[in-house]
Amino acid sequence: MIFRQLFDSTSGTYTYLLASRRGGEALIIDPVLERVDRYLQLVNELDLRLVKAVDTHLHADHVTALGALRDRTHCITVMGEQTHADVVSMRVAEGDRIGIEGLSLDVLYTPGHTDDSYSFLLADRVFTGDTLLIRGTGRTDFQNGDPRAQFDSIFNKLMKLPDATLVYPAHDYKGETVSTIGEEKFFNPRLKVKSVDEYVDLMNNLKLPNPKMMDVAVPANMQVGLRQDEIARKGWALSAAEAVALCGSRSVAMVDLRENIEREKHGVIPGSLHAPYADLPANVRAGGMLHELAAATGKRIVFYCAFGERSAMAVAAAQDAGLTSASHIQGGIAAWKKANGPLGH
Repeated sequence: MIFRQLFDSTSGTYTYLLASRRGGEALIIDPVLERVDRYLQLVNELDLRLVKAVDTHLHADHVTALGALRDRTHCITVMGEQTHADVVSMRVAEGDRIGIEGLSLDVLYTPGHTDDSYSFLLADRVFTGDTLLIRGTGRTDFQNGDPRAQFDSIFNKLMKLPDATLVYPAHDYKGETVSTIGEEKFFNPRLKVKSVDEYVDLMNNLKLPNPKMMDVAVPANMQVGLRQDEIARKGWALSAAEAVALCGSRSVAMVDLRENIEREKHGVIPGSLHAPYADLPANVRAGGMLHELAAATGKRIVFYCAFGERSAMAVAAAQDAGLTSASHIQGGIAAWKKANGPLGH
């Protein structure tokens, strides 16, 4: 496995790059905007293909690189389903898995620092965001933070992991790089409380100053932009209602870009084809499945995904590949459901 821990000294942020092998797919966790060039340099040096960029929560101390990485690599952006960030093209929940070639991360909902805080478990290590830090815990006094929820996340979820599990947080300000669940049980001063009420009292009386970047970072991270308006202006978008009216038409091929776990959880448009977003470059070029389908049948390709972001990128790629009738459903399956479109499994 390829594993790299990268550090942004300005915000004290750790970013993690994961892949199962050189030349394979990669995933990045908690990237910082100012470090994008370094991330992509490393990705190229290791001959990797960045396919997913993940944030553990909506950060208040730095601007996320999710949007920039999406624009430069066409990767899938991932956050928890509670987030208010508009950059997210895949939303995950407790019990889901985030997969790339050769690796799979279990999704743990660990609110408390914020209401959209998640941790991600990979075999012998857990990426805890700001929920559990090394010899500390994330503050709970803004962004719908809740010390009771954090107590539950830490003691009833993270502390239930094996003691040898490596702890990789999103931040550290003292130069620590890694800990273990066992170490934190014994040495983390904030975990020495005897009750949830004692923990709440501790967290409510920290009296910490707001992060220096908070007023800039939070709004910026919430409004990175789905970039669907430009696609609509070019005439390559269908409203959900327009797409519902086309459902079942023999002249249209609906193409689902989502992963299997999303399809199983949220349903599919009846009769649609499954062509995962990761396979898009091969599918839309000459000789590819979708290119040949359009050429052989004359059918109009209509892409859809969860919220419209992946399908917006897909229709742009399809147009570039000569599929001039391609379009997508603006707002994705979420908008389709609001328009009372039929769903199958």
